[in-house]
Amino acid sequence: MLVFTDADIDCFALSLAEREYSAATVSQYARCARLLMDFSPGGVADRAALAGFRDYLAARGYAPASVNAVLGAVNRFLSFLGSDWRLKYQRVQCKTFLPADRELTHREYERMVRAAEQSGDERLALLIQTLCALGLRVSELGAITVESLRRGEAAIQNKGKLRAILIPHALAKKLKAYCERRGVTSGSVFVTRTGKPLDRSNVWKMLKKLAEVAKVAAKKVFPHNLRRLFARTHYDRFRDLARLADILGHSSVDTTRIYTRRSGQEERRQLGQLRLIL
Repeated sequence: MLVFTDADIDCFALSLAEREYSAATVSQYARCARLLMDFSPGGVADRAALAGFRDYLAARGYAPASVNAVLGAVNRFLSFLGSDWRLKYQRVQCKTFLPADRELTHREYERMVRAAEQSGDERLALLIQTLCALGLRVSELGAITVESLRRGEAAIQNKGKLRAILIPHALAKKLKAYCERRGVTSGSVFVTRTGKPLDRSNVWKMLKKLAEVAKVAAKKVFPHNLRRLFARTHYDRFRDLARLADILGHSSVDTTRIYTRRSGQEERRQLGQLRLIL
């Protein structure tokens, strides 16, 4: 029999925060644990009952990938509770391509940068280039500081791991000039009007407003898609999955492989090049 309370979920969230998981990830994992609480009234469940949790999620309209994301978070919660029970994932055949309406192209990326420049928003134009040129998570943007520009590299602490990324000279030069014009002499390069580092909410709002101006589908314009564009571009150029995993901070190249998927349109073009249709 498994028994847990709201207090256990709060402690679980705190443990994730202490391991330096981002605030968004902590919140997401806590929400998943509370879904388990909703499924198990009073926080009491046995192994047989837990087996029905996957179907419960599907009945609530969760897509297979979302079901597995919730199960992954719940399994981590069960481990935190000291239980050796684990929920089985829903078996999903991984697609080898991305839906075309979700893939941000290099041309669309250029339109976003130009639109930001033409609207006079230098900060946003440089922010987009920084996220994409370095393959950063939006939560890692604060690692780009005046000091890191002087060193030519940034130290990124994420999920209990520290990694160093090199800052290309061209990007460092642009950011240094920007800091000089703005009078930013230390700390984060990208800050609000009050001098505080930009957070996830700030960046999301800025990008969503830009999407309409740049005439790029809103569903494509979000910070993580810039990271994905970096991954695809890097892999197409160098074909080094292991190195790319290191740059992105992935523990497994299996995760990195997902980032390098192309659109269905591109895969269809490649299949046509096989010349097997007579």
